[in-house]
Amino acid sequence: MYNIALIPGDGIGPEVTNEAMKVFGAAADKTGFKYETIEYDFGGDRYLETGEVLPNSALDEFRQTDAIFLGAIGHPDVTPGILEKGILLRTRFELDLYINLRPVKLYPGVWTPIKDKGPEEIDFIIVRENTEGLYAGIGGFLKHGTADEVAIQEMINTRKGVERCVRYAFELTRKRNKAKQLTLCDKANVLTYAHDLWRRVFDEVGAEYADIETDYAFVDATTMWMVKNPEWFDVIVTCNMFGDIITDLGAMIQGGMGIAASGNLNPESVAMFEPIHGSAPRYTGKNQINPIAAISAAGMMLDHLGETEGAGLVDRAVSDLLASGEIKDLAAGRMGFTTAEIGDKIAESVAS
Repeated sequence: MYNIALIPGDGIGPEVTNEAMKVFGAAADKTGFKYETIEYDFGGDRYLETGEVLPNSALDEFRQTDAIFLGAIGHPDVTPGILEKGILLRTRFELDLYINLRPVKLYPGVWTPIKDKGPEEIDFIIVRENTEGLYAGIGGFLKHGTADEVAIQEMINTRKGVERCVRYAFELTRKRNKAKQLTLCDKANVLTYAHDLWRRVFDEVGAEYADIETDYAFVDATTMWMVKNPEWFDVIVTCNMFGDIITDLGAMIQGGMGIAASGNLNPESVAMFEPIHGSAPRYTGKNQINPIAAISAAGMMLDHLGETEGAGLVDRAVSDLLASGEIKDLAAGRMGFTTAEIGDKIAESVAS
């Protein structure tokens, strides 16, 4: 019996969460496991009504679950950053979800802006350190609001934080068992302190994994090679800031935000899964948004829970639907099907 916390969130979040859990439920019925959900109303509406973003009691409850599913965060009437920092980032930091996992996989039948590349060339995973770096929030202002203002934001890297992220990436590369190649994306030629630590740890941990080939790519070169030769990558490991950037590029080369799913993991504890798209408030309640990213995030949640059969069923169902050509366009309102109909099709395929 798994306990799943649901945070549908804002905008189209509840709609895609509904379809993701519809498919998750189909996988549970097919493969024979049970689960319970508890839904939380954290998001813009609650904040506007009560002033509360995320109470400490909720974090305590999250720690008792097996996984968290987040639909989307962002409300047009709430200042940007309040909800994102107060819900998403706070959950990452408080629960020590130190791995952000982003598969970059082009499915058959999905258009990519990269000429002459297909599913065989675009299939890799980005492992992003998720709780340190520039996102640690260390810094401040001097003479704020004046002509002499100074703004400081420090990049924090600890040996522990870097090593556990790098070690996770090596283990994932071995488990994935494809090219068995791990690339460190850094900027060691300029960030000579922080990324010297990353390189030293990468080399030291890599010595324990003789079966894994390793290489290095500066972040600017990584963005070039992701476009020119995405087939060069199997698994990429990188720091928080660079991971934030290259994962969005990854989403574009795999067909757009409507496909891209992510996980925020603590391998020894709870994990949180989400589509990487925003709340798209103008589509709220229209039943027009593409739910595939959320459904794929539910597939990642299955895999994290150890339900590999169910995860495989979801991935194949998504792949088969996209390859079928039935969906006219992955953009909202142009799919040829409603949000719920897409969820129904994938759920039925999982169940069959």
